[in-house]
Amino acid sequence: MSFCLIILAGGNSHRFRSNIGKPYQKIAGKSLIEINLIKARKFKEIKKIILVYNKKDSKRVRLLKLKNVKLVVGGITRQQSTFNALKHLKNQKGISKVLIHDVARPNFSIKLFGSIIKNMSNARAVIPKIRVQDAIKQIIDSSNEEYIIGRKRNNLFLTQTPQAFNLKEIFHLHKTNSGKYKDDDISLYMDLNKVKFIEGEKSNFKITDYADFENLRNICKSKQNVGIGFDVHRLVPKRKLYLAGLNIKSKLGTLGHSDGDPVLHSVTDAILGACKMGDIGQIFSDKSKKFKNIRSTILLQKVIEQVKSKGYFVNNIDINIITQTPKIKNHKKKMINNLAKLCKVSSDQINIKGKTTEKLGVIGKEKAIACEVICSVIKYD
Repeated sequence: MSFCLIILAGGNSHRFRSNIGKPYQKIAGKSLIEINLIKARKFKEIKKIILVYNKKDSKRVRLLKLKNVKLVVGGITRQQSTFNALKHLKNQKGISKVLIHDVARPNFSIKLFGSIIKNMSNARAVIPKIRVQDAIKQIIDSSNEEYIIGRKRNNLFLTQTPQAFNLKEIFHLHKTNSGKYKDDDISLYMDLNKVKFIEGEKSNFKITDYADFENLRNICKSKQNVGIGFDVHRLVPKRKLYLAGLNIKSKLGTLGHSDGDPVLHSVTDAILGACKMGDIGQIFSDKSKKFKNIRSTILLQKVIEQVKSKGYFVNNIDINIITQTPKIKNHKKKMINNLAKLCKVSSDQINIKGKTTEKLGVIGKEKAIACEVICSVIKYD
């Protein structure tokens, strides 16, 4: 089965009450759009992705620099936005199924997503739902008097996204029901034969207001892991000094099997520790000739790819560079920008502090340089 995923992010977010719309709110440096994409890209069945966005957010969406994502301008309503995306698939070859998902539900599990795809093998549509467990009340207005009555909840349920459909069928239903208000896509179906409802997830809640966003942020915080990195290198003549991937002008350089960059070595170790993936020496042994004089930028980039493949993403990095010379403040901004590029995060997720030992010990006597790092990561699952 080949699917197209349509992510709906074309709303006004008026209930969110923020200058930055919901789709562009960030957790651990990733917007809600990116979190949804990270999860969806784990599935080889997804052959195409369409993001429907609000025209007023054109600048924001392009700043995300999304790869292999078709951008489509949304309509006034959710239904119009969905139909705008479906029209782009009308003559698409090789895609027979479509997943339609609200960007405001980024907390779906990989298990749920996989179950929806799997169940489409013998269904016209697959819809996650959850039972209504709270007491239901309704206000009745009769003869200018209002009173409350209770409602049975036996046959009531809430639908969630992603929702999966046969592409030709859902396109036809949208085309023939244009202008009729529907709160989601399954509402277009009058005939529920071979429509499969599966158990949804309470954690797959919709972010409507800022309190919902804070709830999601707290959930992500509970998934944070922290790692510590430390490295020290001797300073010697006739060696280059690399710090945070930058070649720093200096009479002394670091002695090491690789390029001896204590900052990148500490950052790499901290990330590996946070992801429970061992340490830099296990992966890049100093006994191996192939790592002799290798740039530490290459080692860090390889680790970043490995941790990303396991679903981990850097949340923040705090760095102490302990040295008598050079003065770190003169290079701090360039170091932060270079680290952000290497770790694929924004510069505001990285902090660097220069420290001295007040001329005490081998560091104070300019015979060594050390670095210590604390890093936190989040796993989007």
